[in-house]
Amino acid sequence: MAQAKRTGSRAGGAGKKRSTPRGSSGLKAWQGRMAEPTHRLVDAFTTSLPVDRRLYRQDIAGSIAHCRMLGRQRIIPPADARRIVKALEEIYAELDGGTFRFAATDEDIHMAIERRLIDKLGPLGGKLHTARSRNDQVATDFRLYLKDAIAVLDHDQRSLLDALGQLARRNQDVIMPGYTHLQPAQPVLFAHHLLAYVEMIERDRERFAACYAHVDVLPLGSGALAGTTFPIDRGYVAKLLGFGAVSDNSLDAVSDRDFAVEFLSAAATLGMHLSRFAEEIVLWASQEFHFIELPDSFATGSSMMPQKKNPDVAELVRGRTGRLYGNLMALLTVLKGLPLSYNRDLQEDKALVFDSFDTLHGALEVLAAMVPRLRVDSERMRAAALSGFTLATELADYLATKGVPFREAHGVVGAVVRHCLETGQTLDQLTLAELQRFSPRFAADVKSWLTLTAAVDRRRAPGGTSSVNVNRALKRRGV
Repeated sequence: MAQAKRTGSRAGGAGKKRSTPRGSSGLKAWQGRMAEPTHRLVDAFTTSLPVDRRLYRQDIAGSIAHCRMLGRQRIIPPADARRIVKALEEIYAELDGGTFRFAATDEDIHMAIERRLIDKLGPLGGKLHTARSRNDQVATDFRLYLKDAIAVLDHDQRSLLDALGQLARRNQDVIMPGYTHLQPAQPVLFAHHLLAYVEMIERDRERFAACYAHVDVLPLGSGALAGTTFPIDRGYVAKLLGFGAVSDNSLDAVSDRDFAVEFLSAAATLGMHLSRFAEEIVLWASQEFHFIELPDSFATGSSMMPQKKNPDVAELVRGRTGRLYGNLMALLTVLKGLPLSYNRDLQEDKALVFDSFDTLHGALEVLAAMVPRLRVDSERMRAAALSGFTLATELADYLATKGVPFREAHGVVGAVVRHCLETGQTLDQLTLAELQRFSPRFAADVKSWLTLTAAVDRRRAPGGTSSVNVNRALKRRGV
């Protein structure tokens, strides 16, 4: 799981020029075709090292598996394979410990590791790339990264789900107004409202799980685009790396980024759900609503206005959703006109995915930490639920149980509400005699319909807001 996190800046300054390490030719792996070195502006423009250096764990894992397969298949001598694996493990320790020195000629993390391998082993290090291209190597690293990233995000989502469930359980009997068009509509349990977000995030987990199935395919062995002439064992490599399947078409394998699009789509949808929840936190914490009180440790103040307590965490979760949407559209745009197979445009995929992962990981972590600390003002919620004639539908339902067609009952209650607005009364303040002026079907038992608790608990149909349903839903979640 930790593999999906940033590698940090300890592993050396990728953007700084360094002297060519001793033992290196200083030339790029493909330089033999060129009559002159690349211009410094081209080097600066084309390098991906500042972005893809975080893939070093996945790159070395993929290289070790590939090397072990080469030795097992006798494509290279087994003794050579063992020496290369040992050197790769040493390079991993350098990168992980921050002692790895990048060179000015390193185009990306993949070539940086190969260059260091050749520094250590001489020509023997060059055997590692037998039966492999950077095209299938990069695609493998990227898929390994996303498998880790999805696992991290699943853990993060479960943490937020637990936080929402616990907040719902602690406030299980709190009644609040439910809204349509941001206007008070009908009373609902606050726990029922929170469980709506639980449903959304559970669907998000399913989307990421579906994405994982498409990520879990090994492209290594596809070569640059056409496969390889060497007798490789792709199934063995897949087993070593934990892939569930091997790609069927080499052209597709090196150029496919559907799995990244699916990841960004799932990320954008989850971000949208988090943004909706964040917006409600902003509203609920406002003076006008005051349904909740933010913990001081998750709020900010104003440099000018000393009374302010601002919901910056929620606002940033809401605001950063725009980046999640933008990353999805950016990758779709990159891919839309690409001919088969590999094109350098695909280098743009990783920055977008990394940014979406970082954005979601941070948002989920901070929300999961903040939600349990929210203080709920149950009396304020209850008062709000009593205002705005949220029990009007109860009156219409009551008349329907007395045989009045619902559409007719709707009109009767509309007239009752208009009368209340004119007289400054609430529905529960009306006497039976006043109600009977609008319909003779009103009887003494109507008063039992005009309470928040009764209105909530009558909604026992599956999915409704009744205490019975909410308690059952919380138990299903183990809360």
